[in-house]
Amino acid sequence: MNRTAFLWINLVALLLFTPLGFATITSVPAAPNIDAEAYVLVDYHSGKILAQKDMDKRIDPASLTKMMTVYVLDHELQNGRFKLDDEVIISPTAWKTEGSRMFVQAGKKIPVQELMRGVIIQSGNDATVALAEFAAGNEAAFTDLMNQYAKQLKMNNTHFMNSTGIPNPEHYTTARDLSILAQALIREFPETYKIYSEKWFTFNGIKQANRNRLLWREPYVDGIKTGHSSTAGYCLAASGQKDNMRLISVLVGSKTENDRTEQTIQILRFGFRFFETHRLFQANTALNQPKIWMGNRQKIALGINRDLYITIPHGQYKNLEAKMNIDKRITAPVAKGNTYGKLLVKLENQLVAELPLVALEDVSTGSLWSRFSDYVALGLHKMLESKDEIAQSS
Repeated sequence: MNRTAFLWINLVALLLFTPLGFATITSVPAAPNIDAEAYVLVDYHSGKILAQKDMDKRIDPASLTKMMTVYVLDHELQNGRFKLDDEVIISPTAWKTEGSRMFVQAGKKIPVQELMRGVIIQSGNDATVALAEFAAGNEAAFTDLMNQYAKQLKMNNTHFMNSTGIPNPEHYTTARDLSILAQALIREFPETYKIYSEKWFTFNGIKQANRNRLLWREPYVDGIKTGHSSTAGYCLAASGQKDNMRLISVLVGSKTENDRTEQTIQILRFGFRFFETHRLFQANTALNQPKIWMGNRQKIALGINRDLYITIPHGQYKNLEAKMNIDKRITAPVAKGNTYGKLLVKLENQLVAELPLVALEDVSTGSLWSRFSDYVALGLHKMLESKDEIAQSS
């Protein structure tokens, strides 16, 4: 018997999914035609890009920069460099920073957690510089950290010159890179991400509203950040959850504040209306247990090392097919994580996902007797395979 496994899985039965009894949508209309410099719409879980315009064009991010500022601060907090209740002494430099403000006063001591809200909700440049100085000694050193984290995230077309987004010719990114950053901050720091959904923040007796008007307009939206400058235009990175699906949109270069809101709504509604996301397979769960030769056990568990999510057009779930191509012979010893095949998912004969099948456990070599037995059995197995191949060719 050929040891290569070809397993076509009916995902409807496997995932206990019952399609609704009405006509399904089998096509998706053209992506929204948005009058802005660039945009991208991506599914958070699968990473699939659903719509875009010039997503790799170099753009000025304005205050969307502060998404990276907060991401770096979260890492510094996670690494124990400082704590949320530590107090920051506001420097004259931070106090004088131009642009949107939290209205901190020079010489005052303000807890990190309040300044973080001033950055996220009020987009305060003064609070941003104060935190950058506190975290790294000065803003230039902090900006170097921002660029290091951008490289780690593979934001390959991004370079920061400051922590605030104040315009600079060498301060740039792309819509795609900002969507990568958005995915990271939601995934890695969910507690901080909750702050992005807060509509108001009051400091020093001054109550300011979150500039993200989607928080009032669309109940499923829970972030992320606005931006504006004379060179960048009006920008908005947004995210929301609906029907077990989270989408992220990044829009840059709109003409007005109202435009960026209405255009982002149009982009998000397009995604939620015409696509659906499913988790097909769970990480570190045995999907197949093929024979292993020369080992201290008879079978080995194979699976994937991350959850497999796919985003597909609405109504197409029932047409999915999964296939496992498993190596013909797996021989001990085996180290956990080694690759022994592929998991392929197709939709109407189009490949939509491919992940390596890996060993979910270590398998040591068996006893001398069990190895000898397997050696004999393997020899017979090869002989039978050869006969089958000769018979098929003749």
